[in-house]
Amino acid sequence: MSFRKHVDDKLAKQERAYETSQLMKEKRSEQYDALEEVFDKSTLMVIYDFMNKGTIAEIHGVVSAGKESRVYWAKDNEGNELAVKIYLTLSAEFRKSMLQYIEGDPRFKTVKRDTRSLIFTWARKEFKNLEQAIRAKVKVPKPITVRNNVLIMQFIGKDGVSAPLLKEQTPRNPNKIYQALLDNLEKLYRKAKLVHGDLSEYNVMVWKGRPVIFDVSQAVSIAHPMADFLLRRDLANLNRFFSRINVKVLSPDVTYRKVTGHGKT
Repeated sequence: MSFRKHVDDKLAKQERAYETSQLMKEKRSEQYDALEEVFDKSTLMVIYDFMNKGTIAEIHGVVSAGKESRVYWAKDNEGNELAVKIYLTLSAEFRKSMLQYIEGDPRFKTVKRDTRSLIFTWARKEFKNLEQAIRAKVKVPKPITVRNNVLIMQFIGKDGVSAPLLKEQTPRNPNKIYQALLDNLEKLYRKAKLVHGDLSEYNVMVWKGRPVIFDVSQAVSIAHPMADFLLRRDLANLNRFFSRINVKVLSPDVTYRKVTGHGKT
């Protein structure tokens, strides 16, 4: 390569980098700087790319923050509201907990054990679980795309205000919500071939009079060795909550048979 061509290529690369940085400045929302204080360069580059491609047009403040992830409210180019879930660096405790849901799942047989690979697998696992649930007509947020530790999905709520959790607001029609949740778990088990694995009043929203199940990253295939134990625990959590708000719940055996279609337990 000639010296002149080397210089020209270098200048062209610098010009492209400058144009990209200017584009990013134009696309940033007033809340975007907060992202730079929390996330590493590779995470920010994923978000930059989503913005460049128009998947994200605006990204605003945090709507949910936990030890393992943060969820941001965003919009696409058509004004549709999005939830951008960004998984954080794992604690040793969460890493150990995560492995029990990944190991034994036939969909994820070859998973590296380093922290970054586990985070990326966890995000991909939630995306895949949402896809399977949607195909089975289970009420969950619609997944849009995933890359590395960034998952984009439908926002459940309006104008950046999330739908209330079951825990936060007792539904007007608790009996109907209880039956709807059992129906959703049945579809999840029989059609999507999944068990939620961590179902409670903390990961069910009520939107437009219907329950929406979320946080499905830990959901496992029904072929997973822990699937039966996790399903029974989900059903016990459901019955415990609804019995507290005076819903006449079904017995553990009846709920199990209803969801799985299996005979006597």
